[in-house]
Order: sequence, then C-alpha cells, then structure tokens
Amino acid sequence: MDLLCAPLGLGVLAGLGSGMLLGWQLHAHFSPTSSSQPAAEAAPGSDAGDINIMGEGGEFKMILVVRNDLKMGKGKVAAQCSHAAVSAYKQVQRRNPEMLRQWEYCGQPKVVVKAPNEDTLIDLLRSAKELGLPVSLIQDAGRTQIAPGSRTVLGVGPGPADLVDQVTGLLKLY
Repeated sequence: MDLLCAPLGLGVLAGLGSGMLLGWQLHAHFSPTSSSQPAAEAAPGSDAGDINIMGEGGEFKMILVVRNDLKMGKGKVAAQCSHAAVSAYKQVQRRNPEMLRQWEYCGQPKVVVKAPNEDTLIDLLRSAKELGLPVSLIQDAGRTQIAPGSRTVLGVGPGPADLVDQVTGLLKLY
C-alpha cells in the first residue's frame, strides 16, 4: 500500500493508465476493421465488401494435399509439402502480391490433408483452377523413396478460405 501512496507509485499508475489508453486508441485507428461490427460477424448480404474480396471473415489459407497411397515416410512428406508451399508462395508473389500480403497478415495458415490417390489429386487440381485459385503440383525426382515423376503433393492457395474449402473441405487431416 505504501508503494501506491509514494510519488513513484502514482507515476507508475499514471504511466500504465496512459499506456493503456494510447494502446486502445492506436488499435482502434490501425486495426483492419475499424467498424463496430467485426468483419467475421458481418451479416450475409451486408455492405462488408472485404468479406467478398478476402473470403469468409477475411481469412486466407493454403492447403497441402498429400497422396496417401504412396506411403511416403514422414521426412519425405515434409520435404514434398515444403516444395509445394515454396512453389505456391513464388507463384502468388508474382501473380497477386496483394493476396500474398493478406495471407501473410492472417499468419500464413497452412493445413495438410490427405487424398487417397493420384486421380483425386488431379480432380482437386481441376476444381481449384476452375475457381481461379493458385495451385502447385509437385512431382518427385525419384531419388529416394518413390518413382520419378510421381505426383506427391498438391498445394491449393494461398487463397480465400471459403474458396479453398470448396475444393478441399471434405478431405481428412493428414
């Protein structure tokens, strides 16, 4: 209690209070949604233009679809997913840097799911292309575990989460 009564204690309290007020002001001024209703909770059909441009609630993500029938080891899967992520990143960096910035702002979400076979991978590739999503199909060089030219991973996105989910939403996590 003596600390609060001392001049130093009052200064600390005043500093904390001022800092909190300044933080709230800066957050209100610089946050991506400055309206009273968050973009993710905007009513359907409302005038929240960001939702249509950025996807559901302004979310972006990348999905990495791994062929499950190849029985790749964990390290091989990790390497193939890395190839797909880097390839997709480069593609979007060239073609749509604004989308890339938005995905980065969302924290660069990536999810790994599994597809039962190559036919499913190709069907997903077609669906993603029809929706205008970036895609990255990885073919293995065949130096280690699997045959050369094997299609191992399909990267879908980064893109608006609602569009990506239209393509990959029914797949199970890897």
